[in-house]
Amino acid sequence: QVQLVESGGGLVQAGGSLRLSCAASGISLSIYRVSWYRQAPGKQREDVANIIMSGATNYVDTVKGRFTISRDNAKNTVYLQMSSLRPEDTAVYYCNARRVGAEYWGQGTQVTVSS
Repeated sequence: QVQLVESGGGLVQAGGSLRLSCAASGISLSIYRVSWYRQAPGKQREDVANIIMSGATNYVDTVKGRFTISRDNAKNTVYLQMSSLRPEDTAVYYCNARRVGAEYWGQGTQVTVSS
């Protein structure tokens, strides 16, 4: 059975940092496109950062220079290092792993940034 388990969310003041983790079981994240999505209340879920098999990364403009996505193949875990956090980063953050014919989601972790 495939599981993606996110952790690392919490409450932080503006300007602070958090590191989110997405640990997988049942699949190898190294052969998936892994994304961090977020969804704020009343807004659509958006792909904020992703990493593909080659290790190339992409970011939405609003987090460029502040967030870094990385992958540890030995731990089968993808991380999202978030720095210089802003109140508008407040959302539930979800891990997504996708490849042709398969897609998996984690349960989400809440990130709240206070001003």
